[in-house]
Amino acid sequence: MTSENGSVETNVIYIGKKVTMSYVLAVITQFNQGAESVVIKARGKTISKAVDVSEIVKNKFVNTLRVEKINISTEEITTENNTPMKVSAIEIILAK
Repeated sequence: MTSENGSVETNVIYIGKKVTMSYVLAVITQFNQGAESVVIKARGKTISKAVDVSEIVKNKFVNTLRVEKINISTEEITTENNTPMKVSAIEIILAK
């Protein structure tokens, strides 16, 4: 995935169907490898899991982290039968 300026996005965790602790481990791993911030991204039904991941990491594992910024948006995706559908999205930025 590339960002607006064309550089490759690093330290981004996309929330999907795995169990919550898989994503918690991924975020902790990013910080242990020297990341100053980690972006947690989710859409639709996984938004609540993204919030859970950020709170678990912040409150149980790395108490020095803070939520730097939260971005919310609506994205338009195309369904399997080629109809457009709007879906909510969240981006939670955790920083040291």
